[in-house]
Formats: sequence, structure tokens, C-alpha cells
Amino acid sequence: MPLVPDRLRARIARFDDGVDTAFDRIRGNPVADRVFYGASELGDFSLVWFILGAVRGLRSERDWHAAVRVGVGLAVESALVNGVIKSFFRRRRPATENFVHRLPLRRPRTSSFPSGHATSAFSAAALLSDDDALWPLYYLIALVVATSRVYVKMHHASDVLAGAALGSLMGRAARKAFPLSIAPAPAVGPVSESDIPGRG
Repeated sequence: MPLVPDRLRARIARFDDGVDTAFDRIRGNPVADRVFYGASELGDFSLVWFILGAVRGLRSERDWHAAVRVGVGLAVESALVNGVIKSFFRRRRPATENFVHRLPLRRPRTSSFPSGHATSAFSAAALLSDDDALWPLYYLIALVVATSRVYVKMHHASDVLAGAALGSLMGRAARKAFPLSIAPAPAVGPVSESDIPGRG
């Protein structure tokens, strides 16, 4: 991370090492392995977010527009993060010489900073949660997907925090730039005498 001063880089490294050590206490747990490896896999190429967007799009025409906005937003996010932002940092991913992945995972060749999984997760959650009662579920899934990247040693904790913050900002910006249309009010027809209490 050449853009980061040495003193700050040392502090970040200490923070990352502390978080990684804490995760070592639960790595290898069968339940944790299934949850976090599965979440990491579903987060690849934003698969889980396209699925959730498609499910929301089935509800109504307005939700369909929300689903389209999520898809376009994720495409833009991926191009910016993986094609532009990561090129400025080129941070190495966590060392895995003495670590064996419990389940097979794709290991990206792009910079570790910021985490693309975390960025897409929180960007999608911000978009999907717009006017949706299921917003806590979206953010919970985003948190699990983002956390999984530290668990499976694909990212440092600071990569994930930066990605979550960046994704949230991008999602909020997209919501303001492209707001969902207001649902039309139900049509009001003419009132007959029989509709008036005490008449007809």
C-alpha cells in the first residue's frame, strides 16, 4: 500500500494481526466453516445480491425497477473498485503458507485492498434496503459475506472495513442519484349516491 504512510501502515498491520488472531479461535469449527465459506462463495461475482435483487423484482413493477438499479449499481461498483481503485494500492493478500482452506475457494489476483466482496455487499444492501421492510436481512447478509473474507484469509480486516465503508457510500450515492419512483396513488372514481352512508 504505497499511498499509506509507514506509521499508519504499521498500525493497520497490528490491527489486522489482532483480528486475524481472534479469528484463529473459531477457524476449523464445522458450523463456522460452512457458514463463512458458503457466504464467501455466494459473494463471488455478487451472486447472492443478484439473486436477492431478482427475488425483490418479482413483487411489483416498482420493485422490478429497484432490482434493475441494484444490477446496474453492482456493475458500476465492480468496474470502479476492481478496475480503478485497487490499482492504486496493490496490497498483498494475507499469507496462507501454514493455512489450509477447509473448502475450495477461488483466490483472486487483484489487490487485497479494498475488499470487493465487502464493497459489493454493502453497496447492494444499501440499494436493496431502500423502502423495503427486509432491510435488516440485507445488512445481516452483507455483514456475514464481508466477515467471511477475513475468516477464509482472502482479506485483511482493514480491507473489509474499507470496503464496507466504500460500498455503503456508493450505495447511498446511487439511491440519491437514481431514486425509486413514487408509487402511484390509487385511482379515485366518481362517488354514487349508494356509496354515501344513509343514501340509496
